[in-house]
Amino acid sequence: MHTVSFVFKPGVYDDEFHALDAEIEAFAQSLDGFIGVERWVNSDGDVRNSVYYWRDMETIKVFSRFDQHIDAKKRYKNWYEGYHIVISEIVSNYGDGGVTSLATTK
Repeated sequence: MHTVSFVFKPGVYDDEFHALDAEIEAFAQSLDGFIGVERWVNSDGDVRNSVYYWRDMETIKVFSRFDQHIDAKKRYKNWYEGYHIVISEIVSNYGDGGVTSLATTK
């Protein structure tokens, strides 16, 4: 299992952003290797993190080649003040069961 963490500072979102974002989200959800997403906001509310869970790197590559995703990456300055991507492989995860996570999905 892999994650792609999209850490970002939101800017101003317009109708074009929302339409493009919905297309990208729908495409991600349509892929067999997509598991889900967990979203976080820091305590100040100025930095957010969307952690996308994937079964394999090949699915991440398919997602990265989606035309609307490529278009959004080219125009990110229209909607974000900044971003950072972290791609990770989950080699282990554990807990007491009191907090659920998509990382526990098999």
